[in-house]
Amino acid sequence: MPIALACGFLEDGGRILTLTRRSASGGEYFEVPCALLYSGDDPVAALVDVFRKSACIDAEVHEVLFQRQHNCGSRKRKKWISALVFKVTAKERVAKPAVPYVGFKWIPLKDVGKYRFSRDSEWMRPK
Repeated sequence: MPIALACGFLEDGGRILTLTRRSASGGEYFEVPCALLYSGDDPVAALVDVFRKSACIDAEVHEVLFQRQHNCGSRKRKKWISALVFKVTAKERVAKPAVPYVGFKWIPLKDVGKYRFSRDSEWMRPK
C-alpha cells in the first residue's frame, strides 16, 4: 500500500506544468507529474524518473513546497495519504509527453480551480 504521493511543481512565471490526458468520452484532464511512494522509496529519485519518462524533462527536485491529502483508495473506501509537493526546476522546460499523455499545458496557479484534474491530481482542487 502506498504511504505518500510525491508531486512536482515545475513553475514558470506563475504557471505550473501539467500533462494532458483524454478520457474515453474525449474530455481533457490535467495532471501534475507525480509518483506513488512505498516504504523505502526515495521521493526525489521517483520524481526525477517520472519527469524523465512522462515528459522527457531532466528535472532537478528541491524542497517540499507544501503538503495536501490525497485519496489513493476508492470513492467509497477512502485511503488518505500525504501528497508532498516538491519544487522542481529544469534547464529545458518544453515537455515531450509520452503515452498515455496527449499534450501538456502551462496552467496559471491563480486559475487552477477552472481546470479538470485527473484522479492522481485531485488534491489540486481548491478547498
